[in-house]
Amino acid sequence: MKHIFKEGRSKDNHVLLFLHGTGGTEQDLLPLAKMIDPEAAILSVRGNVSEQGMPRFFRRLGEGVFDEEDLIYRTEELNSFLDEAADEYGFHREKIVAVGYSNGANIAGSLLFHYNNSLKAAILYHPMVPRRGIELPDLSSTPVFIGAGENDPICSAQETKDLKALMEEAGASVETHWEKQGHSLTQAEVKKSAEWYQRLLTN
Repeated sequence: MKHIFKEGRSKDNHVLLFLHGTGGTEQDLLPLAKMIDPEAAILSVRGNVSEQGMPRFFRRLGEGVFDEEDLIYRTEELNSFLDEAADEYGFHREKIVAVGYSNGANIAGSLLFHYNNSLKAAILYHPMVPRRGIELPDLSSTPVFIGAGENDPICSAQETKDLKALMEEAGASVETHWEKQGHSLTQAEVKKSAEWYQRLLTN
């Protein structure tokens, strides 16, 4: 998968896995690293699916309607890529913290839904429920931050509440921060996610 990797201050630092929204690239979320953890390594990935020229992490059948078969395949692809990247760059696989927006948040959520211990933690900006009606892995050691919009036209407030409930049922500790800026990723929610990260994941 096309990506950018930047080493952290040390091999023991976390690895921020940046996953862009529809139409984005592996460059989009890089500025967030300084706000969240300037000492962390960075692995920023571009989605392998093209929708009318716009990069995505998996196909969809319509707005808010996922191609479930492709979602499962692409989630496995990303999980395998993370294993390979850990070997190639010499970082600890269990230190990966996903930071995803929109479509990128959805594929990060799908990793949590399908693979045990796939991520140390996740910051999900405006995610949806990846799949319904499946049994989730044990998420009791996986904290999750969700940034959401009360008036988000793409990801409804109920969708956010459903995702939080499903993850909590699987044992995850989930913190939700609400904004009123639609589907936009705001500086305020990034700041809140950074505070959450510093509180839970750093000494």
